[in-house]
Amino acid sequence: MSHSGLVQVEDYEQFVGAETIERIRRKARLLQDLHVVNLNSTYYGGGVSQLLSSLTLLMNGLGIRTGWRVVHGPPDFFSITKKMHNALQGGKINLTARKRQLYEQVIYENAIRNHLDHNVIIVHDPQPLPMITHYRKNCPWIWRCHIDLSRPNQELWDYLVPFVEKYDAVILSSEDYRQRLETPQLFFMPAIDPFSITNRKLSQDEIDERLRHYHIPTDLPLVVQVSRFDRWKDPEGVIQAFKLARKEVDCTLVLLGNTATDDPEGEEVYRSLLGSREERIIIISRQDGALVNALQCRAAVVVQKSIREGFGLTVAEAMWKGTPVVGGNVGGIRYQIQDGDNGFLVSSIEEAAERIVRLVKDKQLRERLGQQARETVRQRFLLTRLLEQYLDLLNSFEAVFPLTGAGRVQG
Repeated sequence: MSHSGLVQVEDYEQFVGAETIERIRRKARLLQDLHVVNLNSTYYGGGVSQLLSSLTLLMNGLGIRTGWRVVHGPPDFFSITKKMHNALQGGKINLTARKRQLYEQVIYENAIRNHLDHNVIIVHDPQPLPMITHYRKNCPWIWRCHIDLSRPNQELWDYLVPFVEKYDAVILSSEDYRQRLETPQLFFMPAIDPFSITNRKLSQDEIDERLRHYHIPTDLPLVVQVSRFDRWKDPEGVIQAFKLARKEVDCTLVLLGNTATDDPEGEEVYRSLLGSREERIIIISRQDGALVNALQCRAAVVVQKSIREGFGLTVAEAMWKGTPVVGGNVGGIRYQIQDGDNGFLVSSIEEAAERIVRLVKDKQLRERLGQQARETVRQRFLLTRLLEQYLDLLNSFEAVFPLTGAGRVQG
């Protein structure tokens, strides 16, 4: 770690080896004059903000000027974009002319405020997607969609495709999300930062302190789910699975979640769960990376019983800590967990309950799956892999674009 306290790519050598670090440095040297900017919809609460927080610092540490802008808008805008998020994952949407007009107007206002004279522009998810229509484009624009697009609502997708096809590349998390597009599609799975507050190694005293602070009992095995308060994460199903499991094993359930500025439904979901609270069902809404870390480390089982999931960052986080995960057999989770090898995949409440019981009862099984889980993350889901994929993409644009800037806003 540098004298400034910022993580540098060399810090990853202990996990990925010197050869990988030198290869990344060599690729980054070709991009020293580049100025890159990322746009998304929130600076906290959710996987995209976690990724950008770490990735932008790492790229700057390599000498590539990399910025991060956040879209601003009224609550109505984020209500619409949350409905879009849900519809892209297969939900229904009433896409009225008024909603389309408000969505596009707020993005136009953001285009006026943001002077994007960068060499590469990376737009994340549907919220800022139409930004590209307001610039005279003479640099690469990339749309990075982190959502499970395996079954998008057709009405919404038909509306968004003309925006998407203005981009020079689309990045999705899995081949399963490939769409019929004129724009080239690439597939980058997300990754975790092992040095973040959420993932760095904690002492037993630090773990105990965080759990005591939130009055979380540790006398019984902990079953934990960490995620946004979102229906797609199926917190109700987790509670039902836990209630089935505790008929056979004594344990405590902790549901830890948060709400973000771009997710107006989060507070509603959180409040809907409060009626399920009891002595052994603890529901907490907090943005506390050290608490996430402590719970994932101390848990006997981490659950991520998602119904849709582009990629489960919290799955990778728990696996990195050597904790077995019971995950929904959906989306990106299927590429993180190999069933019975480094965790369990489940498709029902009953399956989730049965796997929880097995893991709570069998310490040797927990240790075996946990060791394999950590090694899976080391090999496939650390930030250096994602960083290198971005460097390869940026280098590939050199032959097509002069990389001299995005141009000015068009009216």
